[in-house]
Amino acid sequence: MALIKSISGIRGTIGGAPSEGLTPLDVVKYAAAFGTWVLANSSQNSIVIGRDARLSGDMVSKLVTATLQGLGIDVIDLGLSTTPTVEMAVPAKQAGGGIILTASHNPKQWNALKLLNSKGEFISDTEGQQVLALADAEAFDFAPVTKLGSYSTDDTFLQVHIDAVLALPLVDVEAIRAKNFRVIVDAVNSTGGIAVPQLLAALGVEKVEKLFCEPTGDFAHNPEPLPENLRDIAKVLSHGGFDLGIVVDPDVDRLALVCENGEMFGEEYTLVAVADYLLQENGGGNTVSNLSSTRALRDVTEKHGGTYAAAAVGEVNVVNKMKETNALIGGEGNGGIILPELHYGRDALVGIALFLTHLAKTDVTMTRLRASYPNYFISKNKIELTPDIDTDQVLVQMQQRYAQHPINTIDGVKIEFEKEWVHLRKSNTEPIIRIYAESASNATADHLANKIIGDIKEIISQKA
Repeated sequence: MALIKSISGIRGTIGGAPSEGLTPLDVVKYAAAFGTWVLANSSQNSIVIGRDARLSGDMVSKLVTATLQGLGIDVIDLGLSTTPTVEMAVPAKQAGGGIILTASHNPKQWNALKLLNSKGEFISDTEGQQVLALADAEAFDFAPVTKLGSYSTDDTFLQVHIDAVLALPLVDVEAIRAKNFRVIVDAVNSTGGIAVPQLLAALGVEKVEKLFCEPTGDFAHNPEPLPENLRDIAKVLSHGGFDLGIVVDPDVDRLALVCENGEMFGEEYTLVAVADYLLQENGGGNTVSNLSSTRALRDVTEKHGGTYAAAAVGEVNVVNKMKETNALIGGEGNGGIILPELHYGRDALVGIALFLTHLAKTDVTMTRLRASYPNYFISKNKIELTPDIDTDQVLVQMQQRYAQHPINTIDGVKIEFEKEWVHLRKSNTEPIIRIYAESASNATADHLANKIIGDIKEIISQKA
């Protein structure tokens, strides 16, 4: 499979021929390109790295380390870590950048280099293009033997991260401890198996059942925290004895929650619930999510007198919109929570601490808490097109067809229908239009999506 080079980094499957997967040659090439970019754009001569537990992690880490040292860059290795931990470590260590070795929710045959600037935030699309240009040109100048970079390790920074979470004014450790929560954790055999139990212990949660918490990297199920992949934890919860389930993806930047009866809280509602708590305690504030996330965040924000804004899909875009609007909290409907007070990155650990505080203070069950929020359903679909079809022109015609409705075109076409919406996005790698539709019922969301798919097919047939 071809390498995927995008705003979120360099991803690919391990093995195969160079440029057809993430081979050792590709790892070295893109690590060298990023290291060269850091040297040209920062006064700092160091880069922080960290990885999830996937099977190829150790090999990829060694390749990256050696390449950066070869450029004369000092490497600070956090070892088995989390994406948000590395993000926080970069500015704390005054490094010129960071590389997180994780393919996030992708299966175990994948790995990736996620690239951070000196603020510990993902590099922009423009900066990413600069890195790719360096890689294509192989414009690297390696250091002589007397100027090779140093290598050091730091296995303490996860505790620094946890201490920073506990120090947040709206994380109430005493309230959490007093509830004696019984929690089950599914960490899909990655670094969440280290980080989440360590955080829960610090929060005073003593009754923790670990499910797939050995960081072997041999994922016990599809690592994306979607309902169809969480049958094991749901089954355990359905038998009773626990207050909630906590699920994280391999690099611990996405948080999904499961109710005490085994029903899904809904990853879209992780951000909604945490935002509700923060807005309530703050007396309002602004929020941001991407265009494909639930309207429930807007409803909750406006209930507290705040203003909601939508960003293009992608964490970088959400962060930029949060800075622009001075948002109190933001994130994505995939369970990603971004709290600027801590750092500008999705962070499951801060999400857990804030959610447990919220649950403790409301003094209700997970099921009751979920029922207190506006109920929406998102239907996710796609339509495959032939390569000769002008996808951009199809989206323009859809925009014209629904011109009487509010439309947002910062990322594809999003059409608003009072409290329903449809978001159309083209794929950057294949002739596909993805169609997301949200409504108060599954049936209506599906119907709305099918109506839009019918419109697209009609537009295509008229061109034929």
